[in-house]
Amino acid sequence: MYNCIICRYHEIATKGNNRNMFEKCLVDNIRHILKTIDPLCRVRRIRGRVWIEPGENRQTFNNETLNAIISRLPDVFGLENFSPAILLPVDMDVIRQTAVQLAPEVFKSTGKTMPAFRVRARRSNKRFPLTSNEIEIDLVTAIAEKLGDNAFKINLKNADITLGCEIRDEFSALYFDNYAAAGGLPVGSNPRVLTLLSGGIDSPVATWQIMKRGSPTDFITFHSSPYTPQETVDKVRGLVKVLNSFQRKGRLFIVNLAEFQKAVRDNCAERLRTILYRRAMFRIAEKIALKEDCKALVTGEALGQVASQTVANMDTINRAVDMLVLRPLVGADKLETIAIAEKIRTMKLSSVQVPDSCTVFAPSSPATSAPVDLALAEEAKIPGYDAILEKIINDIEIDA
Repeated sequence: MYNCIICRYHEIATKGNNRNMFEKCLVDNIRHILKTIDPLCRVRRIRGRVWIEPGENRQTFNNETLNAIISRLPDVFGLENFSPAILLPVDMDVIRQTAVQLAPEVFKSTGKTMPAFRVRARRSNKRFPLTSNEIEIDLVTAIAEKLGDNAFKINLKNADITLGCEIRDEFSALYFDNYAAAGGLPVGSNPRVLTLLSGGIDSPVATWQIMKRGSPTDFITFHSSPYTPQETVDKVRGLVKVLNSFQRKGRLFIVNLAEFQKAVRDNCAERLRTILYRRAMFRIAEKIALKEDCKALVTGEALGQVASQTVANMDTINRAVDMLVLRPLVGADKLETIAIAEKIRTMKLSSVQVPDSCTVFAPSSPATSAPVDLALAEEAKIPGYDAILEKIINDIEIDA
């Protein structure tokens, strides 16, 4: 019965003169996901809303298409919520008649003898003869006359059923369901970044958070073959597949850090190994980012979570590069991060236990406050430091 889907945004509405750019980006992203569901669907902007309609001469969505769209739209950043709806003429008699026809089946679907009910009307068409409040009263009264006074109870705060009604200049719309979406800004409205992605819980969540602010991302991951198994890379590939469902496909750069780690093991103080690994990772990531026109690096670091993530050590690691480093989770509690990981479908994969590159030759007692000059002194002990990194970069594998 649905012949449109009303898509609503929130933060985009605050963008002033740039709003048009953000709206276009949102529409492009919606069209992109619809290509794999029904490329004939039409997507258009009409004053503060985005509308999805069946393509060609079809009057309504079939159930398969509608369910597929409902399952994918929550992943679209910039979209706050959406409702499958019925487009109608701007005619109160037609609106009332349609609401009365739909009500019995909707009320029955709750399984309750007296469900809590409310109507929410929004009237942007100021020439319409009824106010929003009068529309609400009209529809409640008509449905009560049809179903009887004992068919429902009015609850304006905690309703089991909400009938939504929008009155616009060109048409009106009725809907009963309102689905939450990701919010934030459309992916592509901010520059591309490069995420340092491990197989843990944090970095996939940091990736999702940065996408939510409008930045598409490529990925770089580090392994230490033959000291880490193939499963280390396969796990990250699985996470990239999940994360790419929130954006147009980003590339994965796969880096074998083992040769550098052996050089650190053989020449440097044990307690500084992790810090030296991380500084090398940042340097490699920066070179890839500059080459691929990514404007920042992204990590899943949270302040104080492990020894390398103290204020002093993050500062020392940061100073290995000149590029901006974004840390969306720097102040996050671990339980907050886990909750998001479960929401975005990465938690199950992240929980699979496989070794990562930072565990290879890991120090038994890592330094928690290593000054930059100490790190530089240790790096100077490694023969051919730059040549080692250059060879590693030349051997990078890319999943496009």
